Amino acid sequence: MRLFAAVVPPPEALGHLERAVGPVRAQHPELQWVPAERWHLTLAFYGEVEERDVPRLRRRIERATREVAPLDLRLAGAGHFGGRVLWLGLQGRREELRGLARRVAVDGRPYRPHLTIARVRGAADPRPAVALLAAYDGPAWTAGELLLVRSHLGPKPRHEPIASFPLGAPAGDH
Repeated sequence: MRLFAAVVPPPEALGHLERAVGPVRAQHPELQWVPAERWHLTLAFYGEVEERDVPRLRRRIERATREVAPLDLRLAGAGHFGGRVLWLGLQGRREELRGLARRVAVDGRPYRPHLTIARVRGAADPRPAVALLAAYDGPAWTAGELLLVRSHLGPKPRHEPIASFPLGAPAGDH
């Protein structure tokens, strides 16, 4: 199964972002916009994981989340990665989030906190949409859990949370 670890902003933060992104999405249909129900902050991408390896991964995530208190965060600003991915930035306890990402990752790649909102198709240019969202400043919220999510690919991709790990919780509290 295809898995990743993620923090999902609360509905209030996602609703605020949706109201800001809606007009930009309408002005830039050439971009492939990620549906709001799939918005999240990926902390680690695991790719294809055998069923027998999931318990070990869950233990790793549980240990990592026990060491991190809930995180005060806020979506703010926008940018793009190499002209291919349009993202919203993150403010708040970014260093603690980076530390959590390092502990749950298996590949050792550096973590850049962001929420992907669109991908670029063909020769489309994300910079005009980035400029419209650069001043975005969302409401503050507290991330209290990390999710282990199964990604279903295909014509209608979807994400299925399969486990939740409270931040700062003693062992066995989830």
